[in-house]
Amino acid sequence: MIGNLFSQLIEILLSIIRELGYIGIFLGMTIESSFFPFPSEIILIPAGALIAKGEMFFIPVFLAGLLGSLAGALINYFLAMYLGRTTIDLLVSKYGKILFISRKTLQKSDIYFDKHGEITTFIGRLIMGIRQLISIPAGFSRMNLFKFCLYTCLGAGLWALILIAIGFFFGSNIDPFLKIIVSLFLVLFSSIIGIFYLCIKRKN
Repeated sequence: MIGNLFSQLIEILLSIIRELGYIGIFLGMTIESSFFPFPSEIILIPAGALIAKGEMFFIPVFLAGLLGSLAGALINYFLAMYLGRTTIDLLVSKYGKILFISRKTLQKSDIYFDKHGEITTFIGRLIMGIRQLISIPAGFSRMNLFKFCLYTCLGAGLWALILIAIGFFFGSNIDPFLKIIVSLFLVLFSSIIGIFYLCIKRKN
């Protein structure tokens, strides 16, 4: 029942996105990246297929997807910074022992994002199930806004390029096996970047 309602809601959103064109892509990616996460594949892969047919153009599609992802990420970031952090501070002060969370734990999280927020944000944007959520701990820890935007754009831009390219070369009806391969490749790619980053940090 809930699954059917969710599917119907996604179909309604997609129909609106198709009608609105580039603005629809922007709005769809904003929603996808924030409070109502649904697969960005169903937005950018068909857009890539439309580019191949000459019905859309690459730069506007890419910019709409990128800016939409950033807008959605900023929504989560500011919600976590202003609403979430206040709530967590209150919970820790009242129920910290019960929840096994202390102010020291929060301080460690702040220190971690201060030191490694850039690479964490970049890699997080490339991994399914984490893309939408990575903005929340960044907001909790009050990560530097410029760095957050920069690395969100780098990660979201790379992801958008991959999805648009898939739609351009393979069309909108993608074999699920190809999606799995792409996901595994991104996990491997992210792991290599993470290891490379840690090696540089240790040398420094």
